[in-house]
Amino acid sequence: MKITQLIVYPVKSLKGISITQSNIQAHGLAWDRRWMLVDAQQRFVTQRQLPELATIAVALTDQALVLSHPNVDPIAIPLEEPQGNLHLVKVWADHCKALPESEEVSHWLVAALGEQAQGISLVRFATEFPRAVEEDFLAGGEAHTYFSDGYPFLITTTGSLDALNQALVAGGHSPIPMNRFRPNIVVECDDAWAENRWKALTAHQGGYELTLRKPCQRCKITTVDQQTAAIPVPGEPLKTLLALNTQPHLKGAHFGQNATLTSGQGGTIRVGDEVVSTSREA
Repeated sequence: MKITQLIVYPVKSLKGISITQSNIQAHGLAWDRRWMLVDAQQRFVTQRQLPELATIAVALTDQALVLSHPNVDPIAIPLEEPQGNLHLVKVWADHCKALPESEEVSHWLVAALGEQAQGISLVRFATEFPRAVEEDFLAGGEAHTYFSDGYPFLITTTGSLDALNQALVAGGHSPIPMNRFRPNIVVECDDAWAENRWKALTAHQGGYELTLRKPCQRCKITTVDQQTAAIPVPGEPLKTLLALNTQPHLKGAHFGQNATLTSGQGGTIRVGDEVVSTSREA
């Protein structure tokens, strides 16, 4: 098996950036989910509330985070940490400390997306205040993440997408691309749902190991076209995933596995890396 895609999402719920390699840290790929949009109550805002966020593209230069949208000129946000008082922001049930970016970003969001973006601002994770991953699935260990939904890595496989798309087509629907699931690491594997049996993934040449911790329960973001923000078929692919019942002991629709870094912090992960799986004990 090998890694066929690496994707980093510097701003939670905006477009991702396909990369060929990344520094790998315990909290995720370099720059992943370092920024997040919040409302006036400092609660996280995602495509669940505002599907149009999918139309904002993201780039990273040596000096700046650059946001772009067809309606407006791009805006560059310096990579230097902003000055200002820390804000307490909320991601699901977690409270995190964050640094507010310039109000110019808020004005830019309204110009790009219209009045629906009023009251939204951009914040940056304050990295000196760690955010712990839930302990229930860590087997006594610990892990940290930034503004991800809950885990530093999301791993998916090509075989599972192929199986899902076959089921979608059989049901009269169009196949969907992998970006609907917003993974960090895509593994080429012909065996559908094999990742549900993996305990760990290790680079064949050594260097890093990822432990798969928890199946990823999917939400309505998977129904949003990640290019146009349209919802072509309400409820799909969630309905088809539910029918496939890939996690019979769990409620909901699942696709992919949440993971943490077991070893190899500071190393490099690359597209093309050969990886070896270790199976869970029966």
